[in-house]
Amino acid sequence: MTPVRRRLGAWRQEDGTYEFRVWAPAAGSVALILEGKVLPMLEEGDGCHVCVHACAPGMRYRYCMDGTLSVPDPASRWQPEGVQGASAIPDEDAYAWRTTGGAGRAWSEAVLYEVHVGAVGGYRALEAQLPALAAMGITALQLMPLATFAGSRNWGYDGVLPYAPTSVYGSPDELKSLVDAAHALRMLVLLDVVFNHFGPEGNHLAAYAPAFFREDLRTPWGAAIDFRQPWVQRYFIENALMWLRDYRFDGLRLDAVHAIHPQTFLQTLREAIHDDGPRHPVYLVVENENNAASLLDQGYAAQWNDDFHNALHVVLTGEHEGYYADFAAAPAARLARVLSEGFAWQGEITRRGHPRGEPSGGLSPDHFVVFAQNHDQIGNRAFGDRLQVSVAPARLQVAQALTALTPMIPLFFMGEPWGAREPFLFFTDFPPPLDAAVRDGRRAEFSHFAAFANPHARASIPDPNALETFEASRCPLPPPDALADNAWLGTFQANLALRRRYLADGTAQARSLGAAVLADHAVRAGWQLPGGQWWLAFNLGTGRVAASLPDGDTVLALGDVDATGMLAPGAMLVRWVAQ
Repeated sequence: MTPVRRRLGAWRQEDGTYEFRVWAPAAGSVALILEGKVLPMLEEGDGCHVCVHACAPGMRYRYCMDGTLSVPDPASRWQPEGVQGASAIPDEDAYAWRTTGGAGRAWSEAVLYEVHVGAVGGYRALEAQLPALAAMGITALQLMPLATFAGSRNWGYDGVLPYAPTSVYGSPDELKSLVDAAHALRMLVLLDVVFNHFGPEGNHLAAYAPAFFREDLRTPWGAAIDFRQPWVQRYFIENALMWLRDYRFDGLRLDAVHAIHPQTFLQTLREAIHDDGPRHPVYLVVENENNAASLLDQGYAAQWNDDFHNALHVVLTGEHEGYYADFAAAPAARLARVLSEGFAWQGEITRRGHPRGEPSGGLSPDHFVVFAQNHDQIGNRAFGDRLQVSVAPARLQVAQALTALTPMIPLFFMGEPWGAREPFLFFTDFPPPLDAAVRDGRRAEFSHFAAFANPHARASIPDPNALETFEASRCPLPPPDALADNAWLGTFQANLALRRRYLADGTAQARSLGAAVLADHAVRAGWQLPGGQWWLAFNLGTGRVAASLPDGDTVLALGDVDATGMLAPGAMLVRWVAQ
């Protein structure tokens, strides 16, 4: 296979040799160390160094900068021994695909299941779960980041070699088999990718390619990546194309794109994927603190809608510290705005004194991914506790049904379909002294919370580097007999059955009929769909409330709903008005 462009990394040529290329503009000389053999690399004039040589899959190699610094390939596609080990030539022909193309499923049908591959036992273990997940109604996996990271456990957002799926979870071919098996079940597979920063351990780019970063612009993770540089752009574009073409992912979830500068790179990336990506549909989803509706109007499939989660969480729990402070005043009104217009914040000034967001009312609901829980919203809590351990079951059922039964795209976190109670803690595996710095920094983050103002209270927050922190976060699939008797799962499946029947085919055409606050923590919302109107009302307050829904077929009544449509606390009503 002849590359259509100069690519970073090691790529096989038509004659069977491999072309090695690395961008090292600050290095005077670069050598390829291939199985112990030193091969000088040619400088191409733009900071890239290249060497072509015969080699075979499995061979180990490194780059030596100026005769002193030995580093793995920053575009390595296989790191069998981790971030500090040698890179390895992958066997591109070893895996025989059983399916063709992608999952063949429309975005409107997506019911996302976010999963940490390590917490379920690796690629093979997750593949074994797929039939059960499909039977639950899950139609799309979203894998937390897989880029090779330091140590044996990590959330994945500290990856330093973004081309190499971590060997901690299994081999590259086992990852391909996971995607293949999901496609055989018509299940989409999306991958969370981190293009806004590198992890703090094992990244050597600053030593030989300092132009990769810009010191004039800082992010929460340090110096911003310099997306003005053509080779930096190409590094991430080719990485995205690799996941989509070589591993056949159906889409990418781009982490924290508000930290990518300039923002024009996002359109450059989307256009490159459109032009050079796979022929099957590709869905690009963003996490974006800026609520940039314009990005969604220009080709991105959807955004993770934190506004939905934050408003719903305040309504459910009454919590008002941290990022919930922007939703503490009139949370039901903010949630109503989310249901009717997409974002709660569309340019208004937040408590920090800055405008946030853009008008989003013109976008169809399927541009918004909604969730009551996800890895961040659980893991960012001091003890990683899920809503299952702090919210009454009747109220939590309303939250789950609301997530499933809007025309927005629902996402459920690992274990949520069956009501898992295992925590999902923040965990890492860094060497000293970084381990202590991460532990102390993690605890310091909570110092402004009333419950952790006391240093002794902060000391009770689990150490991210302790093995037991990761072990506590494991989330195994219950055995079949336990799932068969799981009432929570039965309700989950019933909700998704309603979604398939009434919503899945019409989310892109759905238009809001408005949403209103009925009473304290009670909301009504409706949407026009191709075949009729979809209305829901819920009451998470303390008194009875009239649902005030149009007459139609009652398709769901949760909790105490009387014949007149009065909702008791913890109740929900859904109606379909056929046309």
